[in-house]
Amino acid sequence: MTSLDPLLDKDGVRLTVEDAVATVTLTNPAKRNAQSPALWRALTEAGRAVPGTVRVVVLRGEGKSFSAGLDRQAFAPEGFDGEPSFLDMARGPESGLDAIIAEYQEAFTWWRRNDIVSIAAVQGHAIGAGFQLALACDLRIAADDVQFAMRETSLGLVPDLTGTHPLVHLVGYARALEICATGRFVAAPEAERTGLANLVVPADQLDAATQDLAAALLAAPRDAVTETKALLRGAISHTYEEQRAAERAAQGRRLRDLAGLTD
Repeated sequence: MTSLDPLLDKDGVRLTVEDAVATVTLTNPAKRNAQSPALWRALTEAGRAVPGTVRVVVLRGEGKSFSAGLDRQAFAPEGFDGEPSFLDMARGPESGLDAIIAEYQEAFTWWRRNDIVSIAAVQGHAIGAGFQLALACDLRIAADDVQFAMRETSLGLVPDLTGTHPLVHLVGYARALEICATGRFVAAPEAERTGLANLVVPADQLDAATQDLAAALLAAPRDAVTETKALLRGAISHTYEEQRAAERAAQGRRLRDLAGLTD
């Protein structure tokens, strides 16, 4: 499937598809792709709109920055047009606040589905919600001007958009705590050294490097990649013996499929 026209283009999010690659683009460079509840709903909608033929999803941001994080208007008394302000939400019942945050988190969860591999192409600032959106993807390619930062703690908040789990697993508890508690910037060399970025390239080569990685991911059979991704995700919580059993089961499925013994 090739689509020259966007499948979705609203609230700062555009989804396009070319063959087996979907591209989700943040399209508000004038505000450094600052995020809002409307953008999160659009990201969730984009995930639902990705066709089943897609194997790789690329996430990118227009302009100099990937995403500078949450739009500060969220903290203004008036909030966003047609949206409750964060202060108003805080005054409501806890159950209601929990449900609202859970809805926001949906924009950050679908990127790790087993049937796709997601790549964040990150340049410039990836701060707070922007950092967490990059962390939501399976893989990250960073430009050499990248600046990651988790600034929520400095605002009296905590990271709540699914970023804490991948951050700890990528860099370890101690470094994750230090990054979050200090809110400091993580530049490209440290990001690559610690595993936050799979690859760092000059800014003018970011798109080409992302395309190369997408092509490499498409070279292997889809079912084998899907099974391998599921295995590796499970390894985080499995014991050694549980992982051995999962490997046997997955390989059995692959061998039966290759032998034509599956439906």
